[in-house]
Amino acid sequence: MASKLLRAVILGPPGSGKGTVCQRIADSFGLQHLSSGHFLRENIRTDTGFPRTLTQAEALDKICQPDLVISLNIPFETLKDRLSRRWIHPPSGRVYNMEFNPPQVQGVDDVTGEPLIQQEDDKPEAVAAKLRQYKEVAKPVIELYKTRGILHSFSGTETNKIWPYVYSLFSNKMASIGVKEA
Repeated sequence: MASKLLRAVILGPPGSGKGTVCQRIADSFGLQHLSSGHFLRENIRTDTGFPRTLTQAEALDKICQPDLVISLNIPFETLKDRLSRRWIHPPSGRVYNMEFNPPQVQGVDDVTGEPLIQQEDDKPEAVAAKLRQYKEVAKPVIELYKTRGILHSFSGTETNKIWPYVYSLFSNKMASIGVKEA
């Protein structure tokens, strides 16, 4: 029997917890997590989400159409706070938050011991503009997936409180298409 694929996209503004949610999905269901931001950073030297624009969503459709799209809706103030406290390990893409996910040693990656950096666009002065830009370009993408009936939106200020709803959605979706957990 051929195995079925579940193609899911997680949308959300910078700092909304997309990476955390994706990793939890991969860990919980034995699925492969393809981090587009990490992939693009390594291969095209950019740090953008995907699909973030309608053009990118249409390009994704030519490769494969998503079965499920999750939109993470996090209040502006929460995002601003998260982003200004975010530090990364560039070679791996590991993200730390100085408040709720700090490294074991301040300024140093837990795995390699290499220094962490704060990206220019994560510095407080750049965050507001980045969030406004995301909202503007993401609206048509969200509308596209909403009209297809595959968009599921989750709102909140903490990934740990949103996660049970995402987990339940994935469990139900995988059961309905016959995907077996690994």
